[in-house]
Amino acid sequence: MRAVAALLLPLTLAGCAWFSEKPQENNYAATSQNQFVGANYNAADALLAQLNGRLAADKPLIMATVVNIDALDQSSTLGRLVSEQLSTRLAQGGLRMLEMKLRTSLYMKRQQGEMMLTREVGEMAHNHNAQAVVVGSYGETSDAVFVNIKVVQPQTNQVMAATDYVLAKDTVVRSMLSGR
Repeated sequence: MRAVAALLLPLTLAGCAWFSEKPQENNYAATSQNQFVGANYNAADALLAQLNGRLAADKPLIMATVVNIDALDQSSTLGRLVSEQLSTRLAQGGLRMLEMKLRTSLYMKRQQGEMMLTREVGEMAHNHNAQAVVVGSYGETSDAVFVNIKVVQPQTNQVMAATDYVLAKDTVVRSMLSGR
């Protein structure tokens, strides 16, 4: 019996060491340090700086869902969260953002979010007295996601502000793209 215990003890200790060294990727500390929110807020701040003094204080903006550049009628958790966080930061910066999830006149696609159909943008902006629409797209590579965001005046299609940024394809970003 002692011989068996002597053989099992090193294996047990090695197993414990293996489990204790494994990183916990989904804990709050790791997630709160993630690049995602900061990158989206920095993008919104860049838009706010470009728009300074160019918008009427009494007219709202509409935030469209950020879509996949390779399939403009599709988005992901990543695209929907980018849209949410940009809208939040723009509102924090003093812009009047319309919450389109509360509207029924918007084209909704299950699991996609608020998609902006090109032919409907002008009509929707007119109906809601919106002075601009925030649109965006993202494209994936094996190790990064490239994001482009623009504020567009819907009657003229003039780009009023624009920014680009890159997200490293870490575990969190990958999970938002895969739908897990």
